[in-house]
Amino acid sequence: MSDNTGSRATPDHADLPLPDYDHLPLGSLQHRVRTLAQADLAQLLSYEEAHGQRLPVIEMMRARLRELENGAEPSGGSPLAPAPEHAPPPTGGSPVSPETTGPPMNPPSHGAPENPAQPRPTG
Repeated sequence: MSDNTGSRATPDHADLPLPDYDHLPLGSLQHRVRTLAQADLAQLLSYEEAHGQRLPVIEMMRARLRELENGAEPSGGSPLAPAPEHAPPPTGGSPVSPETTGPPMNPPSHGAPENPAQPRPTG
């Protein structure tokens, strides 16, 4: 898709410098865009203006672009680093198995006021 929004072509989602862009909350997005160069941020802003139209995101990106235009440098780090809002993949299997479970437990039907008598199965 390559509509023209102003003088910039709208990038495809697959071409964005942040592959998980659509799933990042604003707080994480603010940190991620600080790692981007001016051209990458302009590309992301063009995509947001064409698709999301989220005013807080657009304002934040425009402010960051002004900072870059005035001599700010992208911060260190990778825009592809793991995001804290996503749980890391599991590192191993579960230690629970049928061999490690305890015996079935039936609470007594008497003796505790918070555990009234339970009906007994017949048959």
